[in-house]
Amino acid sequence: MLALKSVTQSYLPTPEIQRIFGIFHRMVNDCIDIGLSYNVTALKRLSTLSWPQRSKYECPSYYKACAVSRASGILAARKKSLIRGKSTKNPYSLKPQITACRGFKINDGVLRIPVGKGDFQYILLTKHMVCVLSDPTLTVRSFTLTPSSLSLCISREVAQIECTDTIGVDRNLRNLTVGNRDRVTQYNLSEGVRIAEMTRDVVRSFKRNDFRIRKKIASKYGRRRRNRIEHLLHNTTKRIVSEALQSKHAIVLENIEGIQGLYRRGNGQGPRFRDRMNRWNFHEAQRQLEYKARWVGLPVIHLSRTQTRGTSKTCPQCGERLQEDRKIVRKLWCQKCSVMMDRDVVAAVNISRHGRLRFDRSRAQDGLEGRAVEAVRGNPTPTVILRVDALKSRNRLSTEDLAEPEP
Repeated sequence: MLALKSVTQSYLPTPEIQRIFGIFHRMVNDCIDIGLSYNVTALKRLSTLSWPQRSKYECPSYYKACAVSRASGILAARKKSLIRGKSTKNPYSLKPQITACRGFKINDGVLRIPVGKGDFQYILLTKHMVCVLSDPTLTVRSFTLTPSSLSLCISREVAQIECTDTIGVDRNLRNLTVGNRDRVTQYNLSEGVRIAEMTRDVVRSFKRNDFRIRKKIASKYGRRRRNRIEHLLHNTTKRIVSEALQSKHAIVLENIEGIQGLYRRGNGQGPRFRDRMNRWNFHEAQRQLEYKARWVGLPVIHLSRTQTRGTSKTCPQCGERLQEDRKIVRKLWCQKCSVMMDRDVVAAVNISRHGRLRFDRSRAQDGLEGRAVEAVRGNPTPTVILRVDALKSRNRLSTEDLAEPEP
């Protein structure tokens, strides 16, 4: 399978690169205006309509093609929001950037990019970037320039690992709980909550009544908070993927989209609790786990909302509904098993069990040696299903489904 990721470094833009920034920015906004006036989001149609306007700019054709592609993505996102019933303003490209998938070359640790009329600009790559690109199996697909950073998109073909079991990942505000019925590990993320609260207090301490200054300060400390929290998550997700690779366990992720809608004003929570929950970037941990697992060949199983409903309230041993003990925080009691369990541990084990059911069903239907054949008359045409992404059950899993699979 094809695995993608990006590597980033900082640099100083030259006047020629800054000129291309302005041209690319204007081309993207022109394409957006044309798409809004004709109500077009398709890339091919937008490319045809916007070509008379884009052909007037003096820049390499690589940037003209990528400009219409970026505009098409912005318009498609706006259309999706309108379909969901969310009111949106007319979009436009705000941040200057340059993106191209052709015309560049990397040689001896230097990136060469075209700027027009046979001229090129050269950017010296860092030692880390050169070390990453030294792998002969990698392919550099595109580059993206911002006023302060250079990002290279790289890819490689990875053989998918044959896994023997699954591990569930339960994402929480203060920890990541990972494990299955044999072993569960909790990774502490309370430092991220402390960093976010400290950043909020620092920004609030500035009392100058100048919107521009306060916005600049908030942006500065916001970037600092994001970088520190992402570094903390990177270290944690790296350990999770490394241990899963060593034990050959597929990673199972739950669907918790819309969870922040539970913490709104009027729902009974205090303002500080709502503030912490609304600043919780729960999707970042999933994003890092997905691309890191794919880069090493580990399969990732995504459960639906139906399959993840009640995972933290169902006993993983007997399937009975657990009772909450308000005297002990985040502890649940099973009356049938007479055992006290941690809420996060219960969720991780149940998520792993649901993912294992799909995993075993895929292996059984695939026969462990499934092969695709040509679909013509006379040939057998078995249903080819990926070993991990089996069909999802539309009904809620019963107690019998939660039982251990027979050997």
